Amino acid sequence: MNELQRQISRSNWSLFLDRDGVLNVRPGNGYVVSPQHFQWAEGSLEALAGLKKMFRHILVVTNQQGVGKGLMQASDLEAINRKMLSGIREAGAHVDKIYSATGLRKCDSFLRKPGPGMALEAAEDFPGICFTRSIMVGDTFTDMLFGSRLGMLTVLIGQGNVPSSYYHLVDYRFASLRDFANFMVKGIQNP
Repeated sequence: MNELQRQISRSNWSLFLDRDGVLNVRPGNGYVVSPQHFQWAEGSLEALAGLKKMFRHILVVTNQQGVGKGLMQASDLEAINRKMLSGIREAGAHVDKIYSATGLRKCDSFLRKPGPGMALEAAEDFPGICFTRSIMVGDTFTDMLFGSRLGMLTVLIGQGNVPSSYYHLVDYRFASLRDFANFMVKGIQNP
């Protein structure tokens, strides 16, 4: 058993997950604007199924400014979320809730990561959440800053867009959510 597994096995932990680049394939510089554009990242559903055994709560926190830009409607985002939740259930996995910040980056919304709004909403919805017993998994600098500001452990997925002066925000790094899940569930770390 690795050290992180030991910590988590001692108390009720929560897992916060970014969406694009973690659960699904990031669409380059564009946006997932409809359920047809949503494509699961390889192994992410299996990873979620394994991780559900370890965490009291699993929550998705995602910036979706495509709505604020008018590239999609709130109803399109809801349809994408329904598709996600259906796939998650079919895989025998579970996500407690999906939180989305749809405002524009330039508005510096309290809800948008790295702002704490989505995490605070989750803590209100699920009173057992303690941020110092939580992990934030994401693929961007804003995900790492979001988790770090709240006292969470942070996990960077993939190459991640984190300036070198902010590497201290990253506690763990894995190539994919599947690799993180293997590390957590089986104690396996892929090179």
